[in-house]
Amino acid sequence: MAFDIDMIKGVYASMGERVEKARELVGKPLTLSEKILYSHLWDGTPTKEFTRGKDYVDFAPDRVACQDATAQMALLQFMHAGKPKVAVPTTVHCDHLIQAKVGAEADLKRANQTSNEVFDFLESVSNKYGIGFWKPGAGIIHQVVLENYAFPGGMMIGTDSHTVNAGGLGMVAIGVGGADAVDVMSGMAWELKFPKLIGVKLTGKLSGWTAPKDVILKVADILTVKGGTGAIIEYFGEGATSMSCTGKGTICNMGAEVGATTSTFGYDESMDRYLRATNRADVADAALAVKQHLTADPEVYANPESYFDQVIEIDLNTLEPHLNGPFTPDLATPISKMGEAAKKNDWPLNVEVGLIGSCTNSSYEDISRAASLAKQVADKNLKTKSQFTITPGSEQVRFTIERDGFIDTFNNIGATVFANACGPCIGMWDRYGDKASDGPRNTIVHSFNRNFAKRADGNPNTLAFVGSPELVTAIAIAGRLDFNPVTDKLINEDGEEVMLDEPRGYELPPEGFAVEDAGYISPKEDGSSVEVIVAPDSERLQLLDPFEPITPASLKGMKLLIKAFGKCTTDHISMAGPWLRFRGHLDNIANNTLIGAVNAFNKKTNFVKNQLTGEYGGVPDTQRAYKKAGIKTLVVGDHNYGEGSSREHAAMQPRHLGVAAVLVKSFARIHETNLKKQGMLALTFAKESDYDLIQEDDTFNFLDIDQFAPDKPLTIEVVHADGSKDTIIANHSYNDAQIKWFNEGSALNLIKKENA
Repeated sequence: MAFDIDMIKGVYASMGERVEKARELVGKPLTLSEKILYSHLWDGTPTKEFTRGKDYVDFAPDRVACQDATAQMALLQFMHAGKPKVAVPTTVHCDHLIQAKVGAEADLKRANQTSNEVFDFLESVSNKYGIGFWKPGAGIIHQVVLENYAFPGGMMIGTDSHTVNAGGLGMVAIGVGGADAVDVMSGMAWELKFPKLIGVKLTGKLSGWTAPKDVILKVADILTVKGGTGAIIEYFGEGATSMSCTGKGTICNMGAEVGATTSTFGYDESMDRYLRATNRADVADAALAVKQHLTADPEVYANPESYFDQVIEIDLNTLEPHLNGPFTPDLATPISKMGEAAKKNDWPLNVEVGLIGSCTNSSYEDISRAASLAKQVADKNLKTKSQFTITPGSEQVRFTIERDGFIDTFNNIGATVFANACGPCIGMWDRYGDKASDGPRNTIVHSFNRNFAKRADGNPNTLAFVGSPELVTAIAIAGRLDFNPVTDKLINEDGEEVMLDEPRGYELPPEGFAVEDAGYISPKEDGSSVEVIVAPDSERLQLLDPFEPITPASLKGMKLLIKAFGKCTTDHISMAGPWLRFRGHLDNIANNTLIGAVNAFNKKTNFVKNQLTGEYGGVPDTQRAYKKAGIKTLVVGDHNYGEGSSREHAAMQPRHLGVAAVLVKSFARIHETNLKKQGMLALTFAKESDYDLIQEDDTFNFLDIDQFAPDKPLTIEVVHADGSKDTIIANHSYNDAQIKWFNEGSALNLIKKENA
């Protein structure tokens, strides 16, 4: 039986009436996305039509999921909410704090020793507040959610940007910051601007070397890293229904890389098969009873241009394998063009490591197809030229692939199987030890989702390319970036020319899934007696103090902390990797604030001017000097500022250190919300060229903050070192409720006030 089956049946029981009412209000057939959104309104049955991309709407998500790195701060905040138990089903998954180094067993043992304080904290908080706990080694949050909790037509939020993976089972699943999760766990409404809708029509059928990963790599090429911002991407067509459920999950997972709010697919037979294979026949039966509400109305897919804000069509019959990168997930190169592109850009052709797995591509199907290629190494007397690693997505998948002989197949080619955790995908990979920052220029290929500089191994000189597990495996065997398995031959150990056969695999295990210990620990029914202990001198955990409201007076005489140049992701604002150990200690992790951002004035990282002394130093040290002097600061940024992870630390750290406002050309959705939640000003240039007016020694005065109101821009006086002045108009997207967050100091402060 599935978890929370009564909740799921309750969602389905009210869905029909709500969808019918929404269709009546909108006055035309509905997309799947609209059906899910309108059936999850906080007020229940719809009473009005919402304008896409404009109206802020209160929703009632069905569940919340948290990974261990972000759960720490989310639960530290929830402890202040004054609630005895979470209001909706919630889970915590320990997957981020396990460093990949030697292999699964040794790495997991080491993580349980080095991070036991954090794991014990998360388990005790979960036990106290009625939260399901998945212990270290159980698997990566998104794969575990897909296997156990995702259900067609549901809505969930998660404190990780790749929560969107659950769209593979027909959900609207959205990545958020911890403060948003606290709202929902506290029994409050969750606010989201009603998304625009992008329809992706998939014609034809995948075959040969082309995989679901290639679909999203192509979509990233079309939309770029910001083209999906503020939108839900809904996939449909014969190509969608012919694809596996986990393949759909891969596509939805990487939708985060184009900035999409989420991605989803309509309910079909592949989802039914997957639910039954993962012991959720009860969910499958319930879904079948309301299946007409779990996909778009027929008219929508027949005439998509009339119902979506943008329509993209991809022919799977002609789509070829892609590699995206380096340094950005939207730089797409068809494998047939990689040799030409590599030569033009001077990309190192020798591939040092191929890595498959992670939350994006770690299903049984992915592993079995990769294993079919690994088996050919022995069968065709080849030798694998690159290092090769596998990261299973869950203990259920790992146990099953071991039973079916795939791990032996990988071991036979010298591969390393890492723990069921994020590992190299998020920088938890001890590839260079403490010498990562000076690592050599080199190429790796992986089946993960992100490839920002330093993302995987901490080495700024590593060029990482993203591809399907099949293509990554083939390239690792060949050892060359320009190897095209569709056309190219290899020389085996006997000097013979051989070609790799097309990958073959199984959508689902022929003998079914199996597992001895999935790694789940259920909470106490009554956790009131559970004591949560945080040592006062802990390096890893720190109880939170409420943020003080930012006053109008403090927004006069502000200094520039940094003017960030180019791409500034949440990895640049709050790095992961070795810094993950401080995710539960705000003051300690604040020491990495913006150390990866490039200073526009000298093109260096972590090297900014302290206007109080005239000297240059690290960003956190400089900001602490301003804080000690009682001076608020401003951060200036470029386009899509805060792209990437949902980590709210990228907002909480600057707030803790005294940054009051962030002024950029444009924001990534989650980061903008996180800044608002923490009581900061998230602003955009009304005139983008005003970015060029900002000088290194500038002082800022907010002239009309006392008139802060929805749809009313703010005026900022910029005073330059020579005494000259410029006036900048700054736009914002705050509504009345969000302005209350600012006035109270944070959204959490407002929750506490309302619960007092």
